[in-house]
Amino acid sequence: MQSEKHLTGTLVLSVFTAVLGFFQYGYSLGVINAPQKVIEAHYGRVLGIAPLDRHATNASGEDGTDLTTSPHILTMYWSLSVSVFAIGGMVSSFTVGWIGDRLGRVKAMLVVNVLSIAGNLLMGLAKFGPSHMLIIAGRAVTGLYCGLSSGLVPMYVSEVSPTALRGALGTLHQLAIVTGILISQVLGLDFLLGNDEMWPLLLGLSGVAALLQFFLLLLCPESPRYLYIKLGKVEEAKKSLKWLRGNCDPMKEIAEMEKEKQEAASEKKVSIRQLFTSSKYRQAVIVALMVQISQQFSGINAIFYYSTNIFERAGVDQPVYATIGVGVVNTVFTVISVFLVEKAGRRSLFLVGLMGMLISAVAMTVGLALLSQFAWMSYVSMVAIFLFVIFFEVGPGPIPWFIVAELFSQGPRPAAIAVAGFCNWACNFIVGMCFQYIADLCGPYVFVIFAALLLVFFLFAYFKVPETKGKSFEEIAAVFRRKKLPAKAMTELEDLRGSEDA
Repeated sequence: MQSEKHLTGTLVLSVFTAVLGFFQYGYSLGVINAPQKVIEAHYGRVLGIAPLDRHATNASGEDGTDLTTSPHILTMYWSLSVSVFAIGGMVSSFTVGWIGDRLGRVKAMLVVNVLSIAGNLLMGLAKFGPSHMLIIAGRAVTGLYCGLSSGLVPMYVSEVSPTALRGALGTLHQLAIVTGILISQVLGLDFLLGNDEMWPLLLGLSGVAALLQFFLLLLCPESPRYLYIKLGKVEEAKKSLKWLRGNCDPMKEIAEMEKEKQEAASEKKVSIRQLFTSSKYRQAVIVALMVQISQQFSGINAIFYYSTNIFERAGVDQPVYATIGVGVVNTVFTVISVFLVEKAGRRSLFLVGLMGMLISAVAMTVGLALLSQFAWMSYVSMVAIFLFVIFFEVGPGPIPWFIVAELFSQGPRPAAIAVAGFCNWACNFIVGMCFQYIADLCGPYVFVIFAALLLVFFLFAYFKVPETKGKSFEEIAAVFRRKKLPAKAMTELEDLRGSEDA
């Protein structure tokens, strides 16, 4: 039992290297936030239109030209700069299963790093051409990389991790994301890189992480599950397991893989179409899609993309520093969730997180709505934003990234991850593209929409999301097969299984 929980240097290196892909994802999420005004002003100069002033009712140029439409043009370009990143992710997410199976997990992660390096170069050179087009193109290409990486990384990490550590190591995806967000926010301060001279370097800097990941991947073993189940290379799988586990006997995991291989063989190859048409996978697919939708439509990316603007509306004197404070809280509670996820379980943390975010969204709305009457309501809004982020990191943040890989066995897993990834990115794009317009329209009541959605997500999770803590992939698949049984019989079976485990 101790061997199952043993962390070896190779396992640590492999997981760290893989989650550098999520670090780049987090950096790309957060980097566009702090320098918003600087880049918008640059867009204005390049396009020959007035700087954006959301608080102005009308404006005119020195030559008498009507400039009232300029804010709308800049809002469009800025919203596209923010959200086109997600379009890249949507497009590439469907190819995750194909490239992961064709090249193997490690080689696939190696190859897709080329996209990250190319995208970051486009953004880093933005001042040497039409900056708005280069940034939009660079973020789209970077999104292509992140879409592939956000599928390949959980697949690899879940397959190299021992069952007892799978949840804890799975939350490291989210830790990498929030670390990337925090570093991008700190570097985005105007006296560092978030100024008119240095912002292209700020946008392109995650290319350094791509280079680091590229070279470290050369030292990482291939997934033993991929080697054994997909390629049938038994000896190479054993060698990879020994490399990852140290001196532990690999035969127990080999036996589990053999069982999973037989199950996958009986399932044959599962396409995306089969994933939706087969009743065998329907329940798991619905859960997988809903946890992704709940992560994005919870409103968290509205905070990550636009928190500086939200703090400014809340009357905060230094909104950029408040945004960095959100990043710090985000990181600290992600670390805490690493330890919580194997103790409290996935489902419990997911439910607590959703309910906490719901209450925080209501408090945020009250604070913003009453700010004009009570100045101290700015503190209510600030605290609500911090609590919103904390509860997100308790469950809805980390869990959707790895629970999809847990919900499916080897046969349907690549197709399921591709579909779930596309769903996540599509929702990301919708939030990124539409939030600024909705916020301008709804004012302080924008988070009422997210509060209503969070209530729906909580109810769904309460009735439909299973607990995956400590279960093998086959045991999790069996949970959905037993869904057809009456609730009372289900409870009796779980009680029986619990007594057997004890």
